[in-house]
Amino acid sequence: MIALELQILAGSYAVSRLSPDAPVPEWARGELVALTRTPDELSIVSPADSVPESVKSERGWRALRVAGPLDLSLIGILAALSGVLAQAEIPIFALSTFYTDYFLVGERDLERALRALESAGHRVVPADSAADTAAGQR
Repeated sequence: MIALELQILAGSYAVSRLSPDAPVPEWARGELVALTRTPDELSIVSPADSVPESVKSERGWRALRVAGPLDLSLIGILAALSGVLAQAEIPIFALSTFYTDYFLVGERDLERALRALESAGHRVVPADSAADTAAGQR
């Protein structure tokens, strides 16, 4: 099994849904923002405190970042983490970037998720204390 380091991002996140033709809103800003446009919707992951109350959203997510960079040819990264969380019956919202992967877990499930991941051999650290030596080397 692959042992990975995960970094807990500060703050709470929301997953929001807008119409497929909506422009990218000004409030979609922050340390972690992900936009996905399909014929059915514009989905946005962003800090929860930036999302207006009138926007259809699921709030109360915490973000875990896999320490990167991860080579795009690596196999099993998502499976190594999502499998552990599935066995613990913890729902996730997964995101992948060119650089690394992110997992959102519900705030109410965070402690249980961290215990499950650590029990499976993964290391979890706060993002501000993580040794992300590759920062700036993208």
